[in-house]
Amino acid sequence: MVHEKPFPKVKIPASFRPTARRACCALLCAFYVAAAGAAAGQRLRLPSSKGGIVEISSSGPQRRQGDVFSADGDVDIRYGDLRLRADHVEYNAKTADTFARGHLQFDYLNQHLEADEGQYNVHSGRGTFRKVRGAVKLERHPNPALLVTDNPLSFEAEEVERLGDDEYIIRRARLTVCDPSRPKWQFYAPRAHIRIGKKAALVNANFRLFRVPLIWIPYATAPAGRNVRQSGFLIPDAGNSTRKGFFFGDAYYWAPTSWMDATLGAQFLSRRGSSQRVEFRARPSESSSIFYNYFGVRDRGLPDASGVLQPQGGHQQQFEAFALLPNGWRAVADVNQLSSLTFRLAFAETFGEAVNSEVRSALFLTNNFHGFSLNFAAVHDKSFLTLQPETSVVLRNAPEARFSSVEQAPWKQLPVYFAFSAFAGAVHRSDQNLNTAAAVQRSEFAPRVTIPLHFGPWLGVTTTAAFRTARYGASLDDSGALIEKSILRNTGEFTLDLRPPVLEKIFSMPRSTARWKHSIEPEITYRYVTGVHNFDRLIRFDQDSTLTDTSEVEYSITQRLFRKDGDGPAEEFLSWRVLQKHYFDPTFGGAIVPGRRNVFEALNSITPFAFADGPRTVSPVISDVKISPAGRYDAEQILEYDTQQGRLTAIGTLAKVKPYGNFFATVAHFRVEADPALQSFSNQVRALAGYGELNRKGLNLAAGVSYDITRSFLQNYTIQGSYNGSCCGITVEYRRLALGTVRTENQLRVAFVIANIGTFGNVRRQEKIF
Repeated sequence: MVHEKPFPKVKIPASFRPTARRACCALLCAFYVAAAGAAAGQRLRLPSSKGGIVEISSSGPQRRQGDVFSADGDVDIRYGDLRLRADHVEYNAKTADTFARGHLQFDYLNQHLEADEGQYNVHSGRGTFRKVRGAVKLERHPNPALLVTDNPLSFEAEEVERLGDDEYIIRRARLTVCDPSRPKWQFYAPRAHIRIGKKAALVNANFRLFRVPLIWIPYATAPAGRNVRQSGFLIPDAGNSTRKGFFFGDAYYWAPTSWMDATLGAQFLSRRGSSQRVEFRARPSESSSIFYNYFGVRDRGLPDASGVLQPQGGHQQQFEAFALLPNGWRAVADVNQLSSLTFRLAFAETFGEAVNSEVRSALFLTNNFHGFSLNFAAVHDKSFLTLQPETSVVLRNAPEARFSSVEQAPWKQLPVYFAFSAFAGAVHRSDQNLNTAAAVQRSEFAPRVTIPLHFGPWLGVTTTAAFRTARYGASLDDSGALIEKSILRNTGEFTLDLRPPVLEKIFSMPRSTARWKHSIEPEITYRYVTGVHNFDRLIRFDQDSTLTDTSEVEYSITQRLFRKDGDGPAEEFLSWRVLQKHYFDPTFGGAIVPGRRNVFEALNSITPFAFADGPRTVSPVISDVKISPAGRYDAEQILEYDTQQGRLTAIGTLAKVKPYGNFFATVAHFRVEADPALQSFSNQVRALAGYGELNRKGLNLAAGVSYDITRSFLQNYTIQGSYNGSCCGITVEYRRLALGTVRTENQLRVAFVIANIGTFGNVRRQEKIF
């Protein structure tokens, strides 16, 4: 008979000596056995000296010899979260030692073992199993940078020693997260140490692909918990490049805490020398973060036409930091440094990075309170102009303090609003023709008053008047030479913003539940600036230095088409804006220099492309069309038509398509055809298309191309394909960079992706094009 209800508990006094208590436990065990009988199909409930009940059930006979209870036939032992099953089991009620053999199965929480035989102590959780097949189900955090699988960590071993609830020593082990019956990859190690929830360490291991040994690793670790971050050496990368030759490298990853990590690596380049990389990341709190990246190359150089080695080495580094400070302060830092443009062209891994000729650094400390804003800043800009010889323009604005306010009305009954802006700091400019002092004093104060008026519901007029006084600690003389003489600029500014009534019509299409709204929004803005009588003596430090006299009117018409389905929100389906400026003062107070490229605020506030090489009465007509139907398609086209030249001077087209969940395509075309004295001719197209994403299971393909139509020259193209399974994947990439005389390089890259561990190969995550 099987007893389903527990027997009454018997309390043993704590004053009993250990010998007496053990004797009492033995008597109780004998009592339970006698009560249960010795027939087949029995269940024993034995009290444990550690608390709880050890249940032993079997389909065959159960026997007792002293403190040892034995059972045969589908034996099942349960104790708390532990379950042990076998054909034959011997349990010592005194020591809690258990011996089991024949189809042994051990289960504890997320741990499962199958073995031929084993010894196990129910109380301590320690034991040894032989001829083992096991699996540990590990919970993983989603990681966009890593192929993550929910498959358990499976292993086969000659012997497994269990040291506790979360620790195993595995001898002659084969580990994988693939299907253990048909593993695509395995790690074999004579000895492995697994700490569940932390890491798995392998000694004298080798990596096997389809059971074929490929790589020997003296010591390796892998995450064995929710967190995939684990300190240690990363998988080495190797490959070949037409410019770098054979390369081989490795890196050490350090993750001392959950909120900080660092990577330090180096690479040998057979044709060039060596490269070094450092990356540091920290997130001390939800309101702060730190990032640092360094990349450098010690380059022997490549031979030129005369056989002389021309080194192209150098370095670049970036530092980013963000913090929300007490009392409403916010600090932001983005510091970048590049040794030379030649280095970037020669060693940048992507086309977009290689053709970027600007280096910008900025530091800000900001506080906004009660409609006021206090800012401290340091800004450094470096723009490279030519490569050989290398020339650049350096603009620095550091330090600087700015204090300003939003429009505020002191009288509630009167629509009169006052505001101001002020700054003081030091500026610097350096180029091939000019090099100012390291810190040129500059300050400005600009109060303004704004009066918004409404004439019925159909017309709105806003007027703004401002006075601006600025002082520069250095200036230019009549010949354009630098002189250490301060200069003062006092200007008066007036703006009239006229908003005529908006025309709207709401309509529906036949056989459609959607409703549409078409609106026409005209805008007219008149702007007048006077007082800039010394424009040619001002040093061009930034946009503030390009202020000129002007009397201009900007007029535009914007058409919008909205779509609304049912009770959902209205979405903008299409917009088309056409605008132009008319200049009543064609020379801008004498600032225009005929026959030269003129760039100042009144001109570049409407278009970034220079168009004035002499007096102008009108700007180009700008047309900007945007289409965004339901978010799956997104397109924009910008056209600039210069009525004075009678031709299109700029065309920009951008189209993004994502009709299905895994398909995407982007096409961009830019054409600039202005006067060569104003803007270099350019006609380029870039395209990117693909199917899938970085860590998507299955087949993923992507390709990108950059083509210079003017020179009929293929600048760059990349083809990348990957296939990810449940436990691993493979990525293949072919990339070509053509950057003129500095660099023409072909790269073939291959990477094998191991789920939950990382990538073996030379396709870096940050360079993937998905």
